[in-house]
Amino acid sequence: MLKRTLHISSSPHITKGISTDDIMRNVVWALLPVSAFAVYAFGLSALLVLFTSVASCVITEHLLCRLAGKESTISDWSAVISGLLLGLTLPPGFPLWMTFCGGVIAIALGKFMFGGLGYNVFNPALVGRAVLQAAFPVAITTWQPAFASNRFDSTFSATFTFPFAEPAADGITAATPLAAFKFEGITTDAQELALGLVTGSTGETCAALIILGGIYLVMRNMMNWRIPVAVLGTVYILSGLFYLIDNESYPSPVFMLFSGGLMLGAIFMATDMVASPITSAGVVLYGAIIGLLVVVIRLWGGLPEGVMYAILIANAISPHIDNMIRLRVYGTAKRAMER
Repeated sequence: MLKRTLHISSSPHITKGISTDDIMRNVVWALLPVSAFAVYAFGLSALLVLFTSVASCVITEHLLCRLAGKESTISDWSAVISGLLLGLTLPPGFPLWMTFCGGVIAIALGKFMFGGLGYNVFNPALVGRAVLQAAFPVAITTWQPAFASNRFDSTFSATFTFPFAEPAADGITAATPLAAFKFEGITTDAQELALGLVTGSTGETCAALIILGGIYLVMRNMMNWRIPVAVLGTVYILSGLFYLIDNESYPSPVFMLFSGGLMLGAIFMATDMVASPITSAGVVLYGAIIGLLVVVIRLWGGLPEGVMYAILIANAISPHIDNMIRLRVYGTAKRAMER
């Protein structure tokens, strides 16, 4: 006689068949054009920075899982994403030993210490970069020019700096568009910013490719579009207001959108599913906070860029946003949820 077994499981009971591995892998695909352009613009040094960053994140995650007696989780692609994002936020001539340290910190401090994937409070790549900026402020703010004629034949002089030695300075360095405006009052053409024809971090320069990667993820329903729209919209509106008040003292909103790491941060970092709120209203507020902080830091802060700090602060606020704006359980009254 055939026996029937009733299987009882927790919600959700309706799934779309998209696993975490699928999402993470598609994020990697979306970042590949940005990474390829970074190598094209900055050459061998950028390739080595990206490779070292990814390798250090993957190795660290594998070793920590083994030391904790757990199965290795490197197959879920999350460590690869952290490595790529960290590498893309670093200068192309950043010393490789510092890059490796950043990857270790990103995974150990920014991810594993909180319990691994799904439990991290902050974006791991930004945690790694924040520590690097505090520990090596000169190296992380030393920029190399894009499209150097010998970029595929040689590396920047600081790339292979021996650990704990002072990085050698290149004969030619260049200021980023944000630094040029903040300290010299010089603005950069919007087309050059959008196409990545400027100096900057390894993967922050080509805004057009970053946007295309974001569109790809939104079309695959693997990214909450409200977050980047809220971030970029807030930056555009606030910077536009200041520009209308005094267009000589404040940059144009287009310049604010396409310069620095705003596009990369808004599309690939602020959208971290774990570190961002879960409600539609919550993510809009979250994105608006990031945009507000970016404008404040860029215009009145001591540093020319503020995307990293803005996202990390918003990550810390995210749980409080979830407590303030809660999902209403189907079939319950609004007042019941407020009790």
